[in-house]
Amino acid sequence: MKHHYAPANMTTDTAEEVAAVLQDRLSTLIDLSLILKHIHWNVVGMGFVAVHELMDTQTASVRAMVDDVAERISTLGGVAAGLAGQVGSMRDADSDYELGRAEVMAHLGALDKVYESVTAGHRSAIEKVGELDPVTEDLLMGQAGELEMAHWFVRAHISNVGGELATGDSDTQLDAAVTAAAEIQPGVELADETPDSEAQQSA
Repeated sequence: MKHHYAPANMTTDTAEEVAAVLQDRLSTLIDLSLILKHIHWNVVGMGFVAVHELMDTQTASVRAMVDDVAERISTLGGVAAGLAGQVGSMRDADSDYELGRAEVMAHLGALDKVYESVTAGHRSAIEKVGELDPVTEDLLMGQAGELEMAHWFVRAHISNVGGELATGDSDTQLDAAVTAAAEIQPGVELADETPDSEAQQSA
């Protein structure tokens, strides 16, 4: 949608460019908030209470980020697209969360990879808007710090005293989940209940 106004000393073309970067982050943050809530509902096993509550805390933090990013898009003269269909159309199918009901360490292993992607995206967005809009840059920098701290909270559960992650060299969410669970909760098998498999079973 074409912008018809922009903040003082900013052209509408620049506002549109910055808003497009923010829209990508908005969709990603909405998706992250849903993943965190999904884990909150579906985590099981030793350490359940702590992780169940941690996910709620992180969900609240990310939802606040969602609101700030959406309002910045509106301030720039754009329209924040946050409806389910809009967010779904902007997402890469490869970013789908791969676990359903699973053990604590499996979910945290997978979530480690989710946070890696989200924080990397925020850092990339900061670089893109750095020369265009210092206000948006400041917003994203503050959020990047919060996201990286949340990531640390997750990694503190899946690392040893030497700082080595139980996810090892895993590249995907599922590999990270299996590796972390096997390393920290040996003998626990990853339940074959991913969101996709559950949907197929109910079909």
